Parts: sequence; C-alpha cells; structure tokens
Amino acid sequence: MRGAREILIEARGLTKRYGAGGGAVTALDGASFTVREGEFVAIMGPSGSGKSSLMNLIGLLDSPSGGALHLKGRDVAKLSPSAQAEIRNRHIGFIFQAYHLMARRSALGNVELPLIYRGIRRKERLRLAEEALAGMGLTGRANAYPAEMSGGEQQRVAIARALVSDPELIVADEPTGALDTTTGDQILKLLQEVCAAGRTVILVTHDPAVAAKAKRLIRVHDGRIIEDGPLPSGLASLSTLPAPRREVA
Repeated sequence: MRGAREILIEARGLTKRYGAGGGAVTALDGASFTVREGEFVAIMGPSGSGKSSLMNLIGLLDSPSGGALHLKGRDVAKLSPSAQAEIRNRHIGFIFQAYHLMARRSALGNVELPLIYRGIRRKERLRLAEEALAGMGLTGRANAYPAEMSGGEQQRVAIARALVSDPELIVADEPTGALDTTTGDQILKLLQEVCAAGRTVILVTHDPAVAAKAKRLIRVHDGRIIEDGPLPSGLASLSTLPAPRREVA
C-alpha cells in the first residue's frame, strides 16, 4: 500500500494588502490550506478575486502581509529576497500565459537559462536542455527562435524551461489563455503527465473548463478561499463547475 505523500506547501492565515491607511486594499484575507507532493491543484476565481496574489505568494514572487507559508517544512515567507530567489530557481518552475521567452535566444537557449543561473557547466546544461525539449516533442525545434514558433510550441518551450531544473513544484498561471482550444488541451494534457510523473502542479485560472483538468479545486472569491476539495469524477468534460459546496473557514 502506498504511503501518504508528504506536505509540500502549508499556508496558514495568509494575507496580502496593498497600500496603507484608508486606501489599503486587501487582496488576500486569511488563506489556509496544504498541498501534498504530486497533487494537481487548480486555483480558480474571477478577475480581482485574489487568485493571482495567492499564486505570487506560493511562487515566492511576493511576500505576504501576514500569516505563514511553509515549503517542505521551511518558513519561506520571511526569508531574504536572495534566499527566496535561490529557492525559486531550485524548487519552483513557472509557466505563464505570455510564455516570457527571450526573443533573441533559441528554444534551446531559453530552456538552458535556469541552469545558467545555477552555475551548471555549458556541456551539462545543453544536455539537460535538449532532454527537456525532447520531452516536449521539440527535438527538431531546438534552434528555432520564438518568432518562428507557433503559440503551442512556445508554451511547450516554456514548460521545458520550467522542468529543466527538476523542480518539485510547477506553478502555471493561465497557461492556455493565449492558445486555441485544441492546443490548450494539449498543454493541459502535458501538465497532467508532468503531475503523473511525480511533480506537484498548481494551475491558476478563471476558466472552469481548464480547472476541471485538475484533481482538486481551490476557489477564491473576494480574497477568501470559499471552497477547497476534490473535483467530482468525470467533470473534466464539462465547461462549467458546480456551485461551491461549502465555505472554508
């Protein structure tokens, strides 16, 4: 019998406020949850709900105004910016809607970037980057530049870049938002395969059909988590999600 997976992320009472005094805006208000290794979690909410603020905290792209955030048992919210950057580089891979590829670097050059920051020798990082591209079905496109690629190819390059450092956590922010439905479904299938291989995937989206590809749904509204639970089986074929089942304290 397979043992219980370890907790990778633990958030307790996370808050995020912007501004000060009477003009302060609360983007996130007391979010608490855990994510275990190997989970595929969708964080869903409309624009302005707080889901992007939550993603930025999970990915150590921002610091909370209050509460605690632990990654692999370590309180990472209070670390110095340089220490957080080191954790991002070694343990977290990012996939964005806009791809964020460097126009003057080839697919191979874009994928090797995280390894350059880690100080990996050129021969080794090129080998690893080539393997990552091959895993995305892009062996023949290693020398192509972003302007020469389709949107789906660019997003697969971005996924290869996110995976090349072998991170435990993949954070995907609206990864199919700029793609057509067929190509978007291919990208979501790749993320499911990434999760099946043992990585934890957190997918941030406003789209119910995209969220339905995950195994668990965290729904955010007005800065608060209003639902956290498994998605019903068979829901992946639906374009809408049911109303929230419960309020989460």
